[in-house]
Amino acid sequence: MFLEFYGLREQPFGVTPDPRYLYLGPAHREALASLYYGIEANRGFLSLIARPGMGKTTLLFHLLAKFDRSARTAFLFQTQCTSREFMQFLLAEIGIDTESHDFVRMHEQFNRCLVQEARAGKRFIVVIDEAQNLDASVLETVRLLSDFETPQAKLLQIVLVGQPGLADKLASPSLVQLRQRITSVSGLNPLVPEEVGRFIDHRLHVAGYRGNVPLFTKEAQELIAQVSEGIPRQINNYCFHSLSLACAMKKKAVDISMVREVMHDLDITRFVSEVGTSGNRHQGENADPYQPVQEVAGAAKDYARSNVSTKGAAPEYLSPAEAIEHMRDVARLLHNWQGRRNSA
Repeated sequence: MFLEFYGLREQPFGVTPDPRYLYLGPAHREALASLYYGIEANRGFLSLIARPGMGKTTLLFHLLAKFDRSARTAFLFQTQCTSREFMQFLLAEIGIDTESHDFVRMHEQFNRCLVQEARAGKRFIVVIDEAQNLDASVLETVRLLSDFETPQAKLLQIVLVGQPGLADKLASPSLVQLRQRITSVSGLNPLVPEEVGRFIDHRLHVAGYRGNVPLFTKEAQELIAQVSEGIPRQINNYCFHSLSLACAMKKKAVDISMVREVMHDLDITRFVSEVGTSGNRHQGENADPYQPVQEVAGAAKDYARSNVSTKGAAPEYLSPAEAIEHMRDVARLLHNWQGRRNSA
């Protein structure tokens, strides 16, 4: 371990969402301010949407720390669940033991808790992470939670957090009522190259580094910024492995050659197997092993377009007769492709 070698109190590039290590670049600062003032103004529903590895969870822990004394908070991670399971997870998170599977009963328990906190002068904040995984029916359950209110104020502030798939889901016509209740949508952008160096220095400082010599040369930082694409999780990963390598080499600083070696070590494409090798022996080097899949996908698109309803929207499901006919088309395509392949 390199902590003692570099005079660090703790791991500066860990994978846990420690809010002390949050680097507030412009995008993160703007998102934090939007969420904070949205909660302060009792706006009800808020959302934070960003790509994986952008530091959403770390930012949220930092946000909740600001309301540590003035609010009751719940942070939910289990999002691949039914509506009933969601309510059970929520009640468990706030310390309410329930063996009841009755949905109405669980709602009553949660409502009583909200009222108690409101009488005590506290807000109630529920953060739902990885919300892109929530089924539409569970999102509807979440929407109904926002109905807990008094004539003067909302009893509950809900923050939906997720990857871009959450935006796709919320754009669905079936979730228009939920979408209309979301009063703030924040996002996070990758760090620009000049911010990456400040990000690295910030984490080293929090971890206790007080050396006079930078642990990463300017060239090393620039390469990390390039290969990580400015994504905080990726930056941490490259920095951790680069420092480990430098320590093993008894070097007091990470230079660009070390980062290049780490890049090679972390390049997962080195282990990707060749696809379709056996098929290419029959079809030649330039043959496309995915040709049958592409043709079937094209046929499916054509079938969907040919079965558009009079209102211009595709049907929600196929009748048994339509499904049988469609599968026959798929079988014919695969049979024809197999025949071309054998004759090649």
